[in-house]
Amino acid sequence: MNREDLIDGLTQDILAYVMNGGFPKRELAASIKPEALDQRFEDYELLLDLHFILKPDVVEFVEQLSQRLRNVRTETKTVARTQRGGIDGHINWGSTVKARYSTNPNDRSLFVTENRSEDYNIPENIVLKRLLSVIYTTLRDADEYLKGNYDWVTDRWQANTDLIDQVQRTVERNVHVRRIRDPETYEPTERMLTTAANSRQEIYRDAATLLRARQELFDGNPDALRTLLSQTAITPDDQARLFELYVLFRFITTLEDLQDTQPVFQTIKSGRQEVAKIDGEQEIVLYHDTSASNRGLSFRTEATPDGREPTRAEHVQQTARDVASTYFEKNFQNHTGRPDVIVLEVKSDEPITYEYLIAEVKHSTREETIRTGIKETLEYLAFLRINEDYVFGRDTTGEADIFGNGWNGLLVVQDLDRETLSVDAQVDEPITILQAGELSEELPGILKNVLNR
Repeated sequence: MNREDLIDGLTQDILAYVMNGGFPKRELAASIKPEALDQRFEDYELLLDLHFILKPDVVEFVEQLSQRLRNVRTETKTVARTQRGGIDGHINWGSTVKARYSTNPNDRSLFVTENRSEDYNIPENIVLKRLLSVIYTTLRDADEYLKGNYDWVTDRWQANTDLIDQVQRTVERNVHVRRIRDPETYEPTERMLTTAANSRQEIYRDAATLLRARQELFDGNPDALRTLLSQTAITPDDQARLFELYVLFRFITTLEDLQDTQPVFQTIKSGRQEVAKIDGEQEIVLYHDTSASNRGLSFRTEATPDGREPTRAEHVQQTARDVASTYFEKNFQNHTGRPDVIVLEVKSDEPITYEYLIAEVKHSTREETIRTGIKETLEYLAFLRINEDYVFGRDTTGEADIFGNGWNGLLVVQDLDRETLSVDAQVDEPITILQAGELSEELPGILKNVLNR
C-alpha cells in the first residue's frame, strides 16, 4: 500500500489532522459521506474554514487585497432632513412648501434640506466584508495551528511578506473596510452574491466566487470537498505516520459500522487524550499515540529479579520469538515503552467491566521490524496497568494470561509479497498479525471478539 493509496483511503477523515503537515500532490478524497460531516468533529467548522483559507484562490485573493481595496465602490445617496432655523445643505423647495403646508403654512423657519454622502453599505461591499470576516476570524481562531512550524503554513501564508499579519492589519485598520457595516447573520443574501458576481470589479467577483465555494463546502457538496482536499489537505509528511492514521480510521469506521453509532471526534493534536468516543450500550473510547493516562492506564515494565521463574519481560521475549518463528515458519535467535499504538477501551455496565485491545502499527515488510513489533505488542499487553494494577494476569504462572485472551493484541504491518498465516491459523497465538490489505475483511471479526467479551 503506497502513499497515494493511503491518502485515498483517508478521505474526509484527513480533515481531523492539523499536525506535522505538508501537502500531498494527489487527490485525497476517494469517497465522502457529506450527510454525516457536520456532526463528526466538535470543531469541524473551524477545520473547514482552516482548509478554506489555505485554498490557493483564497491566498491569492489576500495577496492582492491591499491594492484592490483602493478601488472599493461606493454610492452617493441623498439624505433629506427637516430643519427649523439654520440651513445645512441644499434646500429642496418643493419638499419645503409641502412640509410647511402640512404643518404651519406661516412657519417661514421650516426648511427641507438635502445632503449627499458616500454609502459603503452596498451589496458588493457586504459580500466583501463577509469574506474578510471569515478569513480574519479563522486566522485568529486557528492561531495555535498557523503559528506552528508547519510547512503548509510557511508555504501558504508566511512566505509572502507575512500575509497573516497583513490581512489582520487590513481588516482592523483599513478605512474602507471599517466603513462597511458588519453583515447580518443571514447576509450576504443570494441577491447580494449575484450582484457581486456580476460586478465590473474583479475583487467583488472573486469574493462572491469564494463565498459560494465555502458555502458548498459547508453544505457537504462532494465535489467541493474533493477539490478542497486535493488542494489543501494537511497530512503528515512521514509515510509511517500516515500508515498509522490509515489504520486508526479503519478502526473508527469499523466500530461505527458495528455499533451503528457515529463517534464524536476530537482534533488530533498534542495534549489531548481520546481521539474518538462512541456511547451506546457500551462506552468505547479510542486512543492514539498515548497511554490514556487520564483514565488510569499506563505501560510500565518491571525490573528483572533473580530467580528461577521467568519474569514478565523474559516471558515476553520468549513468546515473541515463538510467535515470529510460527508466522515466518523459521527459527529466530533472541534479540534484545511508551507505545505509539492504538488503544481501544470498552466499558460495559451491569456489572461494570473493562476490555482492551492494544494495536501496534509497523509500516514495514522487514522481518526484523515485524519481530520488533511483535515484541512491543506483547510488552504492551504484559505491562498494561490500570490504576497501578496489571490488566492481564497477576503472575507468570498463567502463561498466555498475561497477554489477555488472544484477542487483546493486534499488530498491523504493510502488505507482504509472500503467503503468511491467516487470522484463523493464528487463533492459538497470544496476538494477531494483520497486513494492511486484510484490515477491511478481518478487523470487524477481531473487534467483535473484543466487544462481545
